[in-house]
Amino acid sequence: MPVAPLSPTLELACELIRRPSVTPADEGCQELMQKRLADAGFAIEPMRIEDVDNFWAIRGSEGPVLCFAGHTDVVPTGPQAAWEHKPFEASIDEQGMLRGRGAADMKGSLAAMVVAVERFVAEYPQHRGQIAFLITSDEEGPAHHGTKAVVERLRERGQRLDWCIVGEPSSTTLLGDVVKNGRRGSLGGTLTVRGQQGHVAYPHLAKNPIHLAAPALAELAAEHWDDGNRFFPPTSFQISNLNSGTGATNVIPGTLEAVFNFRFSTESTVEQLQQRTAAILDRHGLDWHVDWALSGLPFLTEPGELLDAVASAIREVTGRETTPSTSGGTSDGRFIATLGTQVVELGPVNATIHQVDERILASDLDVLTDVYHQTLVRLLAC
Repeated sequence: MPVAPLSPTLELACELIRRPSVTPADEGCQELMQKRLADAGFAIEPMRIEDVDNFWAIRGSEGPVLCFAGHTDVVPTGPQAAWEHKPFEASIDEQGMLRGRGAADMKGSLAAMVVAVERFVAEYPQHRGQIAFLITSDEEGPAHHGTKAVVERLRERGQRLDWCIVGEPSSTTLLGDVVKNGRRGSLGGTLTVRGQQGHVAYPHLAKNPIHLAAPALAELAAEHWDDGNRFFPPTSFQISNLNSGTGATNVIPGTLEAVFNFRFSTESTVEQLQQRTAAILDRHGLDWHVDWALSGLPFLTEPGELLDAVASAIREVTGRETTPSTSGGTSDGRFIATLGTQVVELGPVNATIHQVDERILASDLDVLTDVYHQTLVRLLAC
């Protein structure tokens, strides 16, 4: 029985998956995308920053800008022997599942974006506004020299960027059932509490930082930071690591280190969280220091042109209503939103991202292509 030919989106997705672009490597994925986009009339600007490959591409010269953003890097596979199908072979199984590292996160979305744009510009060569791509190979890694750095260059040159669709796998059960219209901020801290080392038999000659810090840590964990709002859940505080001790059973340690994280809503600011943390630690009379690390500020796209266009496109293509959500971790959308851009994340079902045997329903990528295409029509058709 002859095998049906792959759709243009699936063909490109398989080409991308077969390139083992474990972060921050790109392995030629961006070159492949750039060639397709150049053929569609895009001006291509590669931006290699430190050891990271990025590129900016744009078509058109005036009017509102709709940007597609994403990443070509993928997370490591883990033990390849644990995979039922080899992670970089991009196979479609008997159940119609496209298997391979990056199928969901997010080479499938990249393929859908490119094919949707190719189709759109063929239909509307004189479309209004501008279409752009912002692609990095440093989303799954430290994310210092990827989208964040490209955004700073765009900001310096005054580049307009009105709407952005990030291809992160947002869907939960069915394609398009959920889109992300924002993300919580992430503020980390490493707390050091200083005591005085000594012998456990002579506690009066020492100061045990574990005993001293425990009530303060309990208060931080129990604190009500804010109520959230209709888009965000309340801010949360979690301790992820706690370290103290010398390894000996008869020594009171001299220091305690606690690593913690705030996932915070737009109802709290970085400064407020830092000040309230300091007040609690001071109230317990601790000798303390915190090294703060801000991974990203919260961002929110309210209902408007972009969210309406995406929801309408999903409804037309799939017949279902979508639910905006701000759940989950951070994404590169947090950097793009600092330009004042409306940002929405829309991609495949995320059930197997970062797992062994990552996979998605192959036909979903053709549906996603249609959704991206219809969004373009709603925003930029003549």
